Amino acid sequence: MSRLSAKDEENQNQEQSPVTDEPHDGMEQPVDKKRVTKAKPVSPDPEVPEQAKRRRFTAKYKLRILQETDECTEKGKLGALLRREGLYYSHLTTWRRQREEGSLKGLAPRKRGRKPNKNRKSKREAQLESENRRLRKKLEQAETIIEIQKKVAALLGNPIEGPESDENS
Repeated sequence: MSRLSAKDEENQNQEQSPVTDEPHDGMEQPVDKKRVTKAKPVSPDPEVPEQAKRRRFTAKYKLRILQETDECTEKGKLGALLRREGLYYSHLTTWRRQREEGSLKGLAPRKRGRKPNKNRKSKREAQLESENRRLRKKLEQAETIIEIQKKVAALLGNPIEGPESDENS
């Protein structure tokens, strides 16, 4: 067995410099610009995005593609067209069905989601109507109580005069 010199042991124990690939002892050393390696280009992120962007096709595009597919008579032409355009065969069947229905409206992209309700009232309007109903009910109860009080007072011989009698005097 050969024994390493003190300098060789020191070199083995030292870390490699991230910039120059030379050993260093934690102290900054001058960098030789000729030996510095350039960083590798960053590759694109392989992660799939959270939500894929939904493609929308115009009626004009759909009709053009359908016309091209009708012209494809040779074997493999239709598949090549679908690959070139990035489409699926199911697109074609849906678009053909829409074309046969005879409406370009069916070919135009439609907005997804719930249809807007034209009769839908605003929150404030609904709140005011609810408050109005509550107050009408309360008023009806108050009028009923007043009627009962008038009848009880008349039975006891102490009639209550209403505001109508004040106006006549």
